[in-house]
Amino acid sequence: MLQLNINDEVSRLKSVVLGIAKSSGPTPTVEEAYDPKSIEHIKAGTYPVEADMVAEMEGFRKVFEKYDVKVFRPEVLEDCNQIFTRDIAFVIENKLIKANILPDREQEVEAILHVLDKIDDENILTPPDDVHVEGGDVMPWNDYIFVGTYTAADYSSYITARTNKAAVAYLTKQFPNKTVKSFELRKSNTVAQENALHLDCCFQPLGKGKAILHKNGFLVEEEYQWLVDFFGKENIFEIDANEMYHMYSNVFSISPDVVVSERNFTRLNNWLREQGFTVEEIAYAEISKQEGLLRCSTLPLIRA
Repeated sequence: MLQLNINDEVSRLKSVVLGIAKSSGPTPTVEEAYDPKSIEHIKAGTYPVEADMVAEMEGFRKVFEKYDVKVFRPEVLEDCNQIFTRDIAFVIENKLIKANILPDREQEVEAILHVLDKIDDENILTPPDDVHVEGGDVMPWNDYIFVGTYTAADYSSYITARTNKAAVAYLTKQFPNKTVKSFELRKSNTVAQENALHLDCCFQPLGKGKAILHKNGFLVEEEYQWLVDFFGKENIFEIDANEMYHMYSNVFSISPDVVVSERNFTRLNNWLREQGFTVEEIAYAEISKQEGLLRCSTLPLIRA
């Protein structure tokens, strides 16, 4: 059985579910797309092809292999995009919470049943239907759980709004020993540069007390400022709208001093090395066209 253990974003990774790009299906129509960046690439004829995405994910898998991380993969579903496992479930402490995701994607959870079978049933939580939550919006950080949300009255009009007020209340109830801190995110169905699809699209805590942050991803300046004060301005790598668009904040920590990053993120990767991190650079630019990157395609199960 798997003894789940996730309390932060950076402790030494032992086990993870990495998404899979095989049989990811034909290029969707504009009407089928879930986010503005995908729509942009569909219209431009630059939407990623399966072979390129499979190769990029294999590069990520090899990094995990290098660091002796146990990697699970979803079973391959015919013509189904299964890259972003962070969307379908997430772990806090010893609990795996199934995400209430877009109805079209429910079969993706069935593809990881071979992993869920290794977890005690009492440690698998299924939120009620009114709780909308995806793993990209949820970050355990020691005594805190950071949650990206959107609570305005027009919530239902945004396909890019994935985590609601009920999710914040649900997580607060499930983890009474932690402080759940929510952040209102900027949403757009049409302009990718103005859409923080998830919290990890505009914020990422790192080891060594550092963090990546994009101010305009937050609707409420005081909430952004809370993070600046929490980490300290001198410890923050601030990204601009174009860097957020390219998913600079969606890197992934294997340990407090090892970060997996996209190889084109030159400014970020140089800064990370200056701060003493080992940076494992991989190609992931094709996958990023779907408004998701490294953190999005991982579901960490155990960190030491």
